[in-house]
Amino acid sequence: MQLDQVVPFGRSLDEYIHMFALSETDLQKSILSVADGPASFNAEGTDKGYKIQSCDPLYVFEAGEIRDRFYAVRDNIISQIENTRDSWVWSYHQSPTALKAHRTEVAERFCADFHQGKQTRRYIADSLPKLTSATSSYDLCLCSHFLFLYAEQFDTAFHINAIAQMLRISPEVRIFPLLTLAQAQSPHVAPVIKHFSQLGHQCSLEKVDYELQPGGDKMMRITRADECADACNDK
Repeated sequence: MQLDQVVPFGRSLDEYIHMFALSETDLQKSILSVADGPASFNAEGTDKGYKIQSCDPLYVFEAGEIRDRFYAVRDNIISQIENTRDSWVWSYHQSPTALKAHRTEVAERFCADFHQGKQTRRYIADSLPKLTSATSSYDLCLCSHFLFLYAEQFDTAFHINAIAQMLRISPEVRIFPLLTLAQAQSPHVAPVIKHFSQLGHQCSLEKVDYELQPGGDKMMRITRADECADACNDK
């Protein structure tokens, strides 16, 4: 990974709750958050006693390096959003100025927690499409702002292999958003649903209470086939 090619913007615990429709029951599970970047989800969740582990190739760097890169790109990104403010939804973040303040707060919270979290292996330098975590080692796997978003950079095969890895280590996967950087639904969504449905996994697209990109208010939920069978047997 080249740090000068990364835009390290992260999201908060409250954003994750909205993006992934996380209930209090969900938050009591062991969670792996993939491609987490400089999110404060882990730091804030750990303070509340949640069992969260984050992985991202960004974590090979130190907190100071990640912080410096954040500030190097922040104003330019926010300026681009400000110049196209009518192309965004301001129901959660009330304005580009509020978004900038929130992203800065999140980055600082992450950086303050990163060194200790890295020592206790809450932050692991790992990346899709192949994760090092043991099979069935988590209850829930989340992926924010990576899969589907970078549709031109990563093809359908990459998405299928990446999701298969997450299903290997967790019985349930949730992915948000389903739009590309061009704010269109990712072309990989339909073939991913078809592939995993044919394998017997339960797949759904669900509306959530979070939207910044217009139309970007849906997540994908995939439940592993063995878990689907167990749920049916319990009924």
